[in-house]
Amino acid sequence: MNKYILIDHTADIGIDVFGASLQELFVNAAFALFDIITDLSKTEDKIAYKISVSGIDREQLLVSWLSELLYLHDVKNLLFKDFCIEGITDNQLNATVWGEAFREDKHVIKTEIKAVTYHCLSIIQEDHHWKARVIFDI
Repeated sequence: MNKYILIDHTADIGIDVFGASLQELFVNAAFALFDIITDLSKTEDKIAYKISVSGIDREQLLVSWLSELLYLHDVKNLLFKDFCIEGITDNQLNATVWGEAFREDKHVIKTEIKAVTYHCLSIIQEDHHWKARVIFDI
């Protein structure tokens, strides 16, 4: 199963994300975010961050999760490539993420993502598999 696929969206970037579980869906969404931003093959697991976010439902939780990761990228210049969801409910997520600080001599930013949007946002479960659609503002 693919982790994600890019979808056509006017002036933005959209993804359909897949997972066998809700945890895997959120991990794959985070992977997709950073895979769009940079070449993850050049990113190493040098630092770990604990992340805890909440939302009123799964959709808002997904936006909060990806927005927190994007915030750490934008403000602290971090790139993440490995994600472990340690606990997840419909409105709370606890995770550890691994990556490293951006270095101009090592990393290339392929796409600048400004924000995670609520436009066309969805999370559905079909036949024991999960699918989410997320649109990023670029």
